[in-house]
Amino acid sequence: MENQLIFIRIATLRDYKYVNEIIKETAASALVRGSGIAHRTPESIIQKMKEGRAVVAVTSTEQWVGFAYYESWDNGRFISNSGLIVAPEFRKLGVAKAIKERIFRLCRRAYPEAKIFSITSGAAIMKMNSELGFKPVVYQDITQDEQFWEGCKQCVNYDILSQKKRCNCLCTAMVFDPLEIANIVEKYQPCSQPYSLSTMKKRSVAF
Repeated sequence: MENQLIFIRIATLRDYKYVNEIIKETAASALVRGSGIAHRTPESIIQKMKEGRAVVAVTSTEQWVGFAYYESWDNGRFISNSGLIVAPEFRKLGVAKAIKERIFRLCRRAYPEAKIFSITSGAAIMKMNSELGFKPVVYQDITQDEQFWEGCKQCVNYDILSQKKRCNCLCTAMVFDPLEIANIVEKYQPCSQPYSLSTMKKRSVAF
């Protein structure tokens, strides 16, 4: 495995073969962490691939490594980064960070004026968000699109969200606002070459 290359790219319909692995590992990861997560159907993930709104990581032998996607809300005023997952054997190698950076750049190109948000209970995701310029906010500062919150009904913590009248829950909301960071220089530049697993622990490279 040390000599394999990992390719992180925009997902296409040819990646539908990884859908079951993505769903299975996402559910298993949430169970291990004891955290809630909205259920994702095969159809919804395939749709993101079809629309070019997903990023997939695979090895040079086409083994699935990781996945993430984005969704737009309020007519493109808000963009959510969601579904980041990495296969267990490829964790702690920098893959999640590289996927996160790629999906972030994809959102920025497609919706340069939109606020990008993420809600998560994971400390690692919060750290990656912070490095990209996200800041913690109250739930009222992210999309109020009912369709977005409808997805939370599938989460095991939905009762908490309801009791709190959608003001907060176990997840932390974070937002990247391009208007507040208008003068920032994009620090993450794309790399045209994949890299070996043996080098991933030594440096962080965005694809």
